[in-house]
Formats: sequence, structure tokens, C-alpha cells
Amino acid sequence: MIKIAIIEDDPTISQMYRMKFESDGFDVRLAANGQIGIEVVEKFQPDIILLDLQMPEMDGAEALKRIRSKDWGKTIPVIVLTNLGEEEAPHDLKKLGIHSYIVKA
Repeated sequence: MIKIAIIEDDPTISQMYRMKFESDGFDVRLAANGQIGIEVVEKFQPDIILLDLQMPEMDGAEALKRIRSKDWGKTIPVIVLTNLGEEEAPHDLKKLGIHSYIVKA
């Protein structure tokens, strides 16, 4: 079973993705901020991460830097899902190995 970690502070959005992916047979874990996201990713070892950038306590860019700094987090594919346009996003995201950048709204 493919495992997906969704790091997203908006519960409506994260639950929507969770319901869709679980109905398609994926194993899903949620985290409401970057700090919790790091913990979830380390324990869950997902096959892919869906990551919001703008979150409380620790934003997605900082969480991704910390995930990539760990041996277990260097190669996990990451899709950024955010309300920020690419020109507004932190410039070092591509260097951190994101696979896709999707603007939510």
C-alpha cells in the first residue's frame, strides 16, 4: 500500500485529500504544521509527501529543509500544495528536491 503524508494546516483541505486518497486505497497520515509533519514523516516513512508552505509554528519550507537533512528524508518525493504563486515561494525550494509545485487557489 502506498503511504502519503499530508502536511497541511487547513483541516478542511487535509480531510478532503485524506478521504479521496483513502477511498483509492492509500494509507494516509495528517499533520497540521511543519513540526508535527517532521515527526509524522519520520515515524510513518511515507512514499510521498504533500506539503503546504504557509503554516503556523513551522512553515513548510523549514520543515522540508529539516526532512531533507535526515538520511530517511533525502529521497521522499514532495509535492508542494500552496496558495503562494511560485514567484512568492522561497527560492531554495527547487534545491530541496520538490517534484511538483501546485497552487491551490
